[in-house]
Amino acid sequence: MLMQPKLFAVQDVKKVYLNQAIDAALENNIDLQAAKLERNIAKNNIKTANRLQNPSFDAFYFLGASGNSEPKQLGVSENIEIAKRKARKNLAESNLKLVEKNIDYTIFDLKMDVREAYINLVEAKSILDTLEQQEELQEELLKIAKVRVKNHNAPDIDVIQAEIALNQMITQVNSARVNVKKALSDFNKVINNPDNIVYDSMDNIFSEENNFQEMMTPPPNFDFPSFDEIVQNAIRNRYDIQIAKQEIDVAEKNLTVTARQRIPDIQLTGGYAYQVGSYTDSGNFNNGAYAGASLVNIPLFYNYSPEIQNAALKLKQAELKYESSKNRAVKDVSAAYDRFLTAADNLNHYEKKIITGSEELIETSKNSYEAGKSDITSLIVMKQSYKSIIIGYTQALAEYYNSWTNFLREVNDEKFTLPDDL
Repeated sequence: MLMQPKLFAVQDVKKVYLNQAIDAALENNIDLQAAKLERNIAKNNIKTANRLQNPSFDAFYFLGASGNSEPKQLGVSENIEIAKRKARKNLAESNLKLVEKNIDYTIFDLKMDVREAYINLVEAKSILDTLEQQEELQEELLKIAKVRVKNHNAPDIDVIQAEIALNQMITQVNSARVNVKKALSDFNKVINNPDNIVYDSMDNIFSEENNFQEMMTPPPNFDFPSFDEIVQNAIRNRYDIQIAKQEIDVAEKNLTVTARQRIPDIQLTGGYAYQVGSYTDSGNFNNGAYAGASLVNIPLFYNYSPEIQNAALKLKQAELKYESSKNRAVKDVSAAYDRFLTAADNLNHYEKKIITGSEELIETSKNSYEAGKSDITSLIVMKQSYKSIIIGYTQALAEYYNSWTNFLREVNDEKFTLPDDL
């Protein structure tokens, strides 16, 4: 029986299937929660970009003797931006779209990470289960060897060989238990739940009937669509390409905002001027309002050329990144496609040509040694070979599941569907 690691002994352990693990990660993952806050930040940035300039309150007073004969003024002034506010808002809205796409990508990537971590955990448990079974068989072999030596049907060296083989198996089981603990820790690190809950896979081993549906993976015995049928949709769906394309839009709007810094703004001023009549030479003063306007921030001494040039270069960078993303996407999808087909072929090879009859061979070899028809060396070699076959099969299963996850990651489509007749 697989024991829970002592590290998690004081915490609640929750067994989950793969789809439940994905739901738990989407609901609780701290990094995802932090990423989603970027949406609110981007929305607030739209409000900031669309702001009006705050007015200024102006007061003009003479001091000393001149204050008795000169007028006093109270007024307000306001800077009016020309062709800047709408451009800023457009840039902020484009950034919001970019943030939305990045969040979608983060969610998708998290789902794929959970898939891989879950598969790796079940793989580690499956290998541990295999090795523990081999340890039991090795203990049984040691007992048989001792009985045969006691009955003078085998040399003493048989016991020594059986003990060495058992001790080697014990070290392998210990290492496998550590691997399970690490895989469990990695699994929970991906889910990243802040609560005191430890998630564990419901599956302790890859079942003999190959639970492909539970692992959200198609069976390996089908004709996969051709690469040409897949690649165009993959390029259209990939988040990194969508993000790169949106970054071009952001860079274009940023160039517009930067270039419009050259447009002067208008400052409007208005207020009221007055003077106490007894302080004037004539004894009277015509109080009244005043208004004025001026152009401010005229690009005479500095015309923002460096900023504009940098914005144009950033646009060029974004365009190159977009082309690079499309170019790399084809290669990534091609590699993932080949990896999955190879994994399917290897798994079919194991199931049809390698696994069949292996268990019967081990049982026959054990009975043959017990009856004195073969030596212990042959049986130990046979057991080691069988162990390698079973572990290799487990790893082939894990690689098949992981290669499908990798394929989905590269086509950026978790709901990738196969033809109906498969």
